[in-house]
Amino acid sequence: MEENLFIQVSEATVKEIQDAMPPEEELQSLGEFFKVFGDPTRLKILYVLLNTEMCVYDISALLGMTQSAISHQLRVLKQMDLVKNRRDGKIIYYSLADDHIVTILSQGLNHIEE
Repeated sequence: MEENLFIQVSEATVKEIQDAMPPEEELQSLGEFFKVFGDPTRLKILYVLLNTEMCVYDISALLGMTQSAISHQLRVLKQMDLVKNRRDGKIIYYSLADDHIVTILSQGLNHIEE
């Protein structure tokens, strides 16, 4: 026998949640931001840069990938403001954009290790 359950949500609660919800465009941007972390190659690059700044050549040698593949992924990471670069002569060095990236990586890893 089915029970007919009627749940009434408080209008005040609904209003509170709606007011706290970020705007649609911010949620869209947040979704795009987290998509970047869905690629294992990008995660490897971020973990490399967690330790030190590096150029494309060194990252490609370390990860056993082509410079072209690394450059492409660095471009994506840079567009999402996850990495920054600095030029020293002809060489461009990449590093994490800020400490937020360290926190995101650490908390994500802690979460899956629990």
